[in-house]
Amino acid sequence: MSAATDAVPVAAPTNPFGQSVRDSLVVAKRNLIRMTRIPEMVIFGLIQPIMFVVLFSYVFGGSMQIGGSTSPTDYRNFLMAGIFAQTVTFATAGAGAGIADDMHKGLIDRFRSLPMARGAVLTGRTLADLVQTALTLLVLAVVALLVGWRVGSNADTNIGKVLGAFGLLLLLGYAFTWIGALIGLSVRTPEAATSGGLIWLFPVTFISNAFVDSGNMTPWLRHIAEWNPFSATVQASRVLFGNPGVSHSDAWPMAHPVWASLIYSVLIIALFRTLAVRKYRSATA
Repeated sequence: MSAATDAVPVAAPTNPFGQSVRDSLVVAKRNLIRMTRIPEMVIFGLIQPIMFVVLFSYVFGGSMQIGGSTSPTDYRNFLMAGIFAQTVTFATAGAGAGIADDMHKGLIDRFRSLPMARGAVLTGRTLADLVQTALTLLVLAVVALLVGWRVGSNADTNIGKVLGAFGLLLLLGYAFTWIGALIGLSVRTPEAATSGGLIWLFPVTFISNAFVDSGNMTPWLRHIAEWNPFSATVQASRVLFGNPGVSHSDAWPMAHPVWASLIYSVLIIALFRTLAVRKYRSATA
């Protein structure tokens, strides 16, 4: 009689980083498929920024003074960096509402019961939102061109800088979706997540250089606007687009907007991703 025994296979050790990436992409794919099956989510997400472009361009164009000029064309070129930034940050509310809805339905609890990376659910969700935001930004750029927006025609403006501006805008939007994720995990209903995701966005976007020249504000308000992370990305976009209305200020974020935008966005991601993943581990539906 043979004394040989069957060898028991030993599972190969799993690379935690590789598993996290794979799980995040699976969750992102799930959310993207869900978006295609509910097209009204994408359509309604496009209508609001298009309305902002048209209304601000034709209602306020000619009434605002940019660089000593009240030309509607100058204001449209000044405005679009602010509208782009507002659009990517307003996606925060949708991210928070989506996560709150998954919590409300108990889907997050089911995800937590699976052998998957803890941060993958939130990372996948924010990546899917980033794809939707990029689509919205592309459509918005086409609409902006139709109403008269143009990038600068000087030698310093090129396709690389234009793409860099859109990259900074998407990075800011991705950073803010982590704030939305934390809000979505902290409230009880999707409605509360939507309200909570918008309330703080209005002062962030309007106390800035997005729609008016911050140099015309009172000193204390101008100081807040110039150190606003949102303003840094708007300023960086105008510089890279070669658009008029670039603020001339001694404040460091306004003097070095590209670096300020990158640093702000990375810090927001690092802080709020850590808080959101920690909240995810302890949150209950």
